[in-house]
Amino acid sequence: MRVHYLQHVPFEGIGAIGEWARDRAHSLSGTEMFRRPEAGPPEVPRPDYLDLLVIIGGPMNVHQESTYPWLKVEKDVIASVVAANKLVLGVCLGAQLVADVLGGIVTEGAHREIGWYPVDLSEAGRAIPAFAGFPARFPALHWHGDTFGIPPGAVHVASSEACANQAFAYNDGRVIGLQFHLEETRESLESLIENARADLTVPGDRGAERWISTPGELLSPAAPFAPCRDLLFMLLDSMVMAPD
Repeated sequence: MRVHYLQHVPFEGIGAIGEWARDRAHSLSGTEMFRRPEAGPPEVPRPDYLDLLVIIGGPMNVHQESTYPWLKVEKDVIASVVAANKLVLGVCLGAQLVADVLGGIVTEGAHREIGWYPVDLSEAGRAIPAFAGFPARFPALHWHGDTFGIPPGAVHVASSEACANQAFAYNDGRVIGLQFHLEETRESLESLIENARADLTVPGDRGAERWISTPGELLSPAAPFAPCRDLLFMLLDSMVMAPD
């Protein structure tokens, strides 16, 4: 299995997805989409040279092509990989990019959602093979302000109290978008907090931002990194084992 990932900022990597790839002896490569413009366009393998494309998160939004010209390149890459019937997993910004490519509407969400909050599978989501082993409700990390609309032809898979569209599946689950994060490790979350601390508010000054946690809450000893890792591995294994 040839796994390739697209990364948008230096401080937000693939986390436990790398552990899964190494544990399963899959080849793993990546493209840093944020490289300096003078270095030339980002080089991404053609669809024939990968089996699973993973698109991860980042602080920008899908409409900022004038600020981040590589977003247009990335959308073209996603479209070509989907058209080639390859596996695609988009996480957070990655899910929004996939949704945008498939015709979904990406907008600012009703709430910013940052913290460990439960996600609920929809009835239709439980019928998607990649989610077959998931509980009806499970914890996940959230760190987003934008949200995607479910693309035409896709299945609405999951929601949370703060965000109605938390996951979708397309092409019988060969393409999956997750607004939430299962891939975060304690180390990767520490890096995200250090570099995106401005997204967080302090206790007592949250106002309507009731879904924003403090660094202490995010890194609590009780934070469910291990259960999320197990769900991530289950999801990826199910995607890889799906018939062509």
